[in-house]
Amino acid sequence: MKDLIIIGAGPIGLSCGIEAKRNNLDYLIIDKGMLVNSIFNYPTNTTFFSTSDKLEIGGIPFVSHNVKPTRTEALEYYRRVSESWELNLSLYNEVLEIKNNANHFLINTQSGKFKSKNIIISTGFYDIPYLLNVPGENMDKVLHYYNESHPYYQMDIAIVGAGNSAADVALDTYRKGAKSVTMIIRESEIGENIKYWVRPDIINRIESKEIKAYFNSEIAEIREKSITINTESKEIEIQNDFVLAMTGYQPNYNLLENLNVKILDDEFRTPSYNAKTMKTNIDGVFLAGVICGGLKTNKWFIENSRDHSEKIIAEIIKS
Repeated sequence: MKDLIIIGAGPIGLSCGIEAKRNNLDYLIIDKGMLVNSIFNYPTNTTFFSTSDKLEIGGIPFVSHNVKPTRTEALEYYRRVSESWELNLSLYNEVLEIKNNANHFLINTQSGKFKSKNIIISTGFYDIPYLLNVPGENMDKVLHYYNESHPYYQMDIAIVGAGNSAADVALDTYRKGAKSVTMIIRESEIGENIKYWVRPDIINRIESKEIKAYFNSEIAEIREKSITINTESKEIEIQNDFVLAMTGYQPNYNLLENLNVKILDDEFRTPSYNAKTMKTNIDGVFLAGVICGGLKTNKWFIENSRDHSEKIIAEIIKS
């Protein structure tokens, strides 16, 4: 039987594994995807908001060629961390079900079953996109993740959303040769939380009509070569080759509900936990990282949740 199973091999899950190893706990990190799966799914040319020192875990220096590291540098760094600490990993192994059996948990995965006295859920939020829920959304031309601009060269692109991802994608595809870039935005303006160096850029492109924007509008239907948009005044149809739905992502509540973790009745469906110990209402179940914010996915990130691992392991050792 394990002392601890950590679900999620992102940076915070790895940090929990490191802290467990430091304290001689028998642990395993399980992830349904690859190492730092969410970071891998970032756009190819992503640059982090944080400086490299804010992304460090396990006492391993993160050396970057720039003030703020890139996606490629982060992937290399977390591979190096995993190798340096010789972390116990079970990747591409989805957790299917967890049973609470009095003094231990039985974790059923694709690769087999494990027993553990404690569980940390550190699953992030990048796996489940918010859907548009409109006819045609299941077509291949509709994507909820953006990798790079090249596939959209000389294409008519529609981008749904007004956050950082939507603004970045609109500017990138516009500058890399998309035939037309149209933003469909439910709100009345570009989001206030846009990166300070990006917001004036996207606003200027919209005001100059280099990027077309429909505010207070929603996609009504997606067709093979066009989309229908409900605008403030009327329904219109425009030519379209690809729809990039940058509508955000949500955490996976299935594991929390499976374990009967209490979810607060607030607008963000915030999981209940003790901020001093990261312990939930279920004995032996802890939360770490982004999952702690529920639907408020911009509350927790790598640099402000690295200490979750220390709080959790200290509580496990104490009990």
